[in-house]
Amino acid sequence: MSEINGTIQRVLITQEQIQEKIPTAAKLINSLYDGTPILLVSILKGAFVFLADVLRQVTVPCEVDFMEAKSYFNHTRSSGTVALTKDLSHDVKHYHVVIIEDIIDSGRTLKEVAHLIQARQPKSFTIITLLDKPSRRVVELNADLSLFTIPDYFVVGYGLDYAERYRNLPYIAEFQLNS
Repeated sequence: MSEINGTIQRVLITQEQIQEKIPTAAKLINSLYDGTPILLVSILKGAFVFLADVLRQVTVPCEVDFMEAKSYFNHTRSSGTVALTKDLSHDVKHYHVVIIEDIIDSGRTLKEVAHLIQARQPKSFTIITLLDKPSRRVVELNADLSLFTIPDYFVVGYGLDYAERYRNLPYIAEFQLNS
């Protein structure tokens, strides 16, 4: 295990603030239900904590699946290259698909994932993100629901990591590498 040469600068979004917004995401998901199954898709690894909290507040039938796509590779900026390392196990044609994402930064990763899923012709397609960082966007992409918009900080906590660490923090914090 390598040494992390960085520090938490400050808490940006508290655990309480996150929990206050979760019902908004669940309400949107519940509104999609028309008798057609809903498939919640978490983009691993960062979004699994957000997914778990949202899932517990969804009141309509739904299923869960996972995709893993990487573009950071243990850095604080996207590499610009998206690698899909785990695909869905569901055939999405019979589902309303809801991507549950942790953060939209450059948008490259999510745009690639969205393109793959939409090409498989789901009944409908929705994107819900915990965090949106529009100042970093390099592709045309918007979520249907963003719970928080943040400035251009590298953040950790609540599932988000730096080099696989800090996912367990119950809040979102600004992280900075030491120079």
